Amino acid sequence: MLKKRGAGVLLHISSMPSPYGVGVFNREVKNFIDKLYVMGFTYWQVLPFNPLDGSNSPYCSPSAFAGNYLFINPEGLLDMGLITKDDVKNNIYNGSPYTAAYEFAAEKRLETLRKAFLNITDSIKEKIREFEAENGWLADYSVYMAVKELENGKPWYDWSAAHAHYEGCLKSHSYSEESAEFWKFVQYIFFTQWYEIKDYANQKGIAVIGDMPIYVAMDSADVWANLSLFLIDKKSLAAEKVAGVPPDYFSENGQLWGNPIYDWSAMKKDNYSWWISRLACALRTYDVVRIDHFRAFASYWEVPAESETAKTGKWKKGPGMDLFNKVFEVFPDAPIIAEDLGIFGEDVVHLLEDTGFPGMKVVQFGFAPDADSSHLPHNAVQNSISYVGTHDNNTILGWLWEASETERRFALDYVGFDGSNWGDGGYQSRSCRKITEAVWKSSSNVAIISLQDMCGFGSDARMNIPGVPDENWRFRTTAQTIDAIDSDYYRHINATFRRMYPVFD
Repeated sequence: MLKKRGAGVLLHISSMPSPYGVGVFNREVKNFIDKLYVMGFTYWQVLPFNPLDGSNSPYCSPSAFAGNYLFINPEGLLDMGLITKDDVKNNIYNGSPYTAAYEFAAEKRLETLRKAFLNITDSIKEKIREFEAENGWLADYSVYMAVKELENGKPWYDWSAAHAHYEGCLKSHSYSEESAEFWKFVQYIFFTQWYEIKDYANQKGIAVIGDMPIYVAMDSADVWANLSLFLIDKKSLAAEKVAGVPPDYFSENGQLWGNPIYDWSAMKKDNYSWWISRLACALRTYDVVRIDHFRAFASYWEVPAESETAKTGKWKKGPGMDLFNKVFEVFPDAPIIAEDLGIFGEDVVHLLEDTGFPGMKVVQFGFAPDADSSHLPHNAVQNSISYVGTHDNNTILGWLWEASETERRFALDYVGFDGSNWGDGGYQSRSCRKITEAVWKSSSNVAIISLQDMCGFGSDARMNIPGVPDENWRFRTTAQTIDAIDSDYYRHINATFRRMYPVFD
């Protein structure tokens, strides 16, 4: 896997067609997989499946292991005999099918799941127990969620003294056991429905590329239950240092993410067991794991917790190969993609070489007229993943509209676009297709395109703008849009540029 020429499409579950406010694990997802198969794609990339934060981002989650219950298909609960048809209808969203309605979906899905939980059978209870035995993270997460309900949704570091410390909370047992059991049920349903979808994709010869944020949220089950593994004051329960990145292409002030920093020395003493468990979970959930901000394993940007911007940070040495030597002992051929974008030095280059993981190339970053960028397709090495654009980029048509005349002219000359109508959008956009074909011609073993770029959409279809906290992650599409994609064209370029080798032996 990742060593043969292939191609994939980036489209998150939240963006899938569904009548329920956001995409769910339903027949429409299988129809999308069918479309990928017809077009000759061998990969499907998604964003993190973890629960969302207050800004609906999956990159700052209350759990690095748990799944987002918004993706649970109400019809699946009906098929299990746990809810009624009226309960399913209650989940139907009558607003725009082009924008994710997270608040609506969260309210309705949680209400439906609580009704379903009241009707579980002894057989389901036994399956939940088996699921818990196979997933060690579930006990911590379920207790965290139960206590969070008891504490009216406050972050764990503002909980009462009886609950603020994990070990003390377990001893006092002051939370609702029934509530904890409910959250175990939710995760059992999530993964049961997802594995059916994943199996369907695999049977079609399509591997799922998942996404793993390197950091976890301060208010998370992971930090609360593993306080010793983070740089947090054990008395005040405040973060000492937080994560971010220095000023770069996306932001002149850098990005102040606010996630707590790992105590790598403590993790080393524990043989990195938390990371081994996390990767084990991710490699069960997906076929391939893309680790976001991989460069932080070599060196990371550490910012004082009281800082207002990321400018005041400094570089600190990460665990490097000491961690990955442990990883390779457990997962010798771990299919991992290293997101190595942004500012980095020789330490990141050496870590990539030592791990053997493929890095990433994004063609938009290559269109600098005065440089022979490593992101240009002709510079891509085989052991890399080339993107038309990621979830953090503008769409390629949006980029063309917003680029300077010099950048745009270079990009169009580079890909051999010889017309004046570069701004035409839609499925037949010749400028977008020329850029796609340049990426497909590259030596990179895998090439990825977002559904938005397949359709020639503009910047209004963008998924995320880094550093902007609101109005992101909202893009959705419809079954009609997916059906209208020119299957013959994509099958042609996948065949022509030899990107249809089987990914499963």
